[in-house]
Amino acid sequence: MSSTKQADYIKFLEGDRLYLRPIEQEDLDLFYKKALLDKEGRRLTGTQAVFSRAGVQNWFDRNSTDSSRIDLVICLQTNHHMIGDLAMLEIDHQNRKAVVRISIFDKNYWGQGYGTEAMSLLLEFGFHHLNLHRVGLDVFSYNERAVKSYQKLGFKREGVIRDDLYYDGEYHDSILMGVLKEEFVKQ
Repeated sequence: MSSTKQADYIKFLEGDRLYLRPIEQEDLDLFYKKALLDKEGRRLTGTQAVFSRAGVQNWFDRNSTDSSRIDLVICLQTNHHMIGDLAMLEIDHQNRKAVVRISIFDKNYWGQGYGTEAMSLLLEFGFHHLNLHRVGLDVFSYNERAVKSYQKLGFKREGVIRDDLYYDGEYHDSILMGVLKEEFVKQ
């Protein structure tokens, strides 16, 4: 980490246990090692591409100026430890919709509601500040923990793309899910 302290970062969105902030240049090494090289994390997200550190830098440079997306890291309030990342992609203001994705790459925080809390903050921002009407996502059928988390937030199963992902020698379905503003607000 550079001389910039994590406590000096802007807390873009804040929850009880965590906050979301923009990805910074000094995060890229940890992001590369934790998010893109972990075998189980890659399986859960269906990531098959091979990334180099330079490729991660190019991704950061390209996406940091893209107004159709918001990329954030998930940090703990208590010690500013980065535990994952999430993004709102394909933001379409005319049709008032977007797509989201999330990854908790620190396994010590799996199954404890951190992903649900982080996604709730992002959805709140999307529906109430960006004036979105619908947010969608897709999740692989073997990621049951993620499906349950999305359902807690009001996401409904909208369809299945059969055999959408070939991973580890097998085909896997992709479940399409979406939540409308009024469904999220009811949660």
